Amino acid sequence: MEGPPEALDDDLCVRSCERCPALVASRSRIVNGVGPADADLVFVGEGPGATEDERGEPFVGRSGDVLDEALRDAGLARTDVRITNCVRCRPPDNRDPRAEELANCRGYLEAEIDRLDPEIVVTLGKVPSEHLLERSVAITGESGTVVDARIGDRSRRVLLCVHPAATLYDRSQRDGFFETIARAAELSGAADGAGGQSRLGEF
Repeated sequence: MEGPPEALDDDLCVRSCERCPALVASRSRIVNGVGPADADLVFVGEGPGATEDERGEPFVGRSGDVLDEALRDAGLARTDVRITNCVRCRPPDNRDPRAEELANCRGYLEAEIDRLDPEIVVTLGKVPSEHLLERSVAITGESGTVVDARIGDRSRRVLLCVHPAATLYDRSQRDGFFETIARAAELSGAADGAGGQSRLGEF
């Protein structure tokens, strides 16, 4: 079941949802996306972990530190981009979201992306990549690839990227991760500030 666009309020937040009993029981709060409502660059992760559930913001903690560092290297701040997740409630024991949970939250994500109308969407990890592309993804091999994907009623440019946590467990992933974030900034024009021109037409 997909969430209708009207389920999001004016600041792109979901205030109440009871669709997934296991997630409702596990969460302490709904973790909505953060960042400007006109962001040209949107990052989509899997779902909140323990720290995100506690603080009410996606991609905080060690993974968030890596993402923030990569954004700074690309000439961006966290406040320049939109960061959100496929599901907005923490799965029990940080397990992957189940197919029905992803489906229940899909409408919220589609509505958020539709309202933002970004130049590019970056998937952080295997789960969001497979969810938005609706196919199997070998994320390590496909990271850095730009593909077209239908999100809601529109085709969007999606840049696949490994999860920032991958750089913590495997240092060999770090350079590729930073390069992909830099490419996202360049393609979206976000690093140029207001009025930056996207280079997506070149790809």
